[in-house]
Amino acid sequence: MDSVKVGICGLGTVGGGTFAVLARNATEIAARVGADIVVTQVGSRRDNPKYDLSSVAIERDVFAVADNPEIDILVELIGGTTVAKELVLRAIANGKHVVTANKALIAEHGNEIFAAAAEKGVTVAFEAAVAGGIPIIKALREGLAGNKIQWLAGIINGTGNFILSEMREKGRDFADVLAEAQALGYAEADPTFDVEGIDAAHKLVILASLAFGIPLQFDKVFTEGISRIAQEDVIYAEELGYRIKHLGIARDTNDGIELRVHPTLIPEKRLIANVNGVMNAVLVQSDAVGPTLYYGAGAGGEPTASAVVADIIDVARTLSAQPSNRVPYLSFQTASLSTHPILPIDAVETAYYLRMAAVDKPGVLSKVAQILSDGGISIEALIQKEPADGANLVPMIILTNRTVEAKLSAAVTQIEGLESIVGEVTRIRVESLAG
Repeated sequence: MDSVKVGICGLGTVGGGTFAVLARNATEIAARVGADIVVTQVGSRRDNPKYDLSSVAIERDVFAVADNPEIDILVELIGGTTVAKELVLRAIANGKHVVTANKALIAEHGNEIFAAAAEKGVTVAFEAAVAGGIPIIKALREGLAGNKIQWLAGIINGTGNFILSEMREKGRDFADVLAEAQALGYAEADPTFDVEGIDAAHKLVILASLAFGIPLQFDKVFTEGISRIAQEDVIYAEELGYRIKHLGIARDTNDGIELRVHPTLIPEKRLIANVNGVMNAVLVQSDAVGPTLYYGAGAGGEPTASAVVADIIDVARTLSAQPSNRVPYLSFQTASLSTHPILPIDAVETAYYLRMAAVDKPGVLSKVAQILSDGGISIEALIQKEPADGANLVPMIILTNRTVEAKLSAAVTQIEGLESIVGEVTRIRVESLAG
């Protein structure tokens, strides 16, 4: 094998970065693979003047790359789940290996894509789909292959982490920081996928499948965003010794698998609590090695391209190997995937941060405490502020011990029904993230 021919579909930030890394590091890559990696065709609707593509065939129709018999590996970097899915399945049907950075495609259609790839005996690699340049998929699938993974928790969306970091460090409001994130290009004009947790949910379902050997089940991930986090919540969390992070959490329990994305209070001394800005991090707890933390750039052209190129190298190394000897897509052999159920959020047990606006009069706290006690929920900590001048409402902040979500929800409904409590009770889940 003298050369491996690659076709790149999509020449945006990541596609251009992939082309640049392959060109710049061609000598080192060839030495690692034992063959030259040659980009022979690019599918892109428009040119990217940042890159010299004079030696490469350009196609405006990405499907021409999937149909090119000379291409060994198709790299899908166009995004979305409609054209991308058709493109990937067509490449597989033509016997091509596929590398993709498309987390939505894998999370929502991965089971179908992997089945098609297995039938054709080709590889689908997707390291860049989660946490950009951090090699977390390789860590789960290969480095921790001898471990039973108990749980993982990750800051896996840089936009949300940037917003929460700015709110904590500079005392800014959510809307103000979101506008800056959009101006800086961290958030899209429609930021829903980032701030409401959908992007993180796509990534979490992939990590959970790799960790626990379960099929991809995006529709079962509990998802909650950060748009309702107020500046006072950030301040009160600090007073209690916590920081608010938007986490994706997957945990293997006797009753089922927890799959949840939501704002979370975590102790300020934890390493992951100090991951700020647009950086990503994933904390993994496993039985043999214990806790391991993976940190780095979760997005960006060349950081993500680093993961794409690593996948191209891995695929190139296995071109002569039998499909049965390759690393399984989801870490576990397909026939051995578990049917362990996904837990509904009402069955999940965590501690809680509660913030409510109470009328400034005697007996309010005792009524709230009684409702929690009747529900079998104990109080870990309490902050009750003095009312502002001329105000008759005081903020009351309660930190509970661990309880099942269904019990907490029932108690909150009763608390909100008290005449002395005004408006909705803000709740944020709390995790210690200790082994």
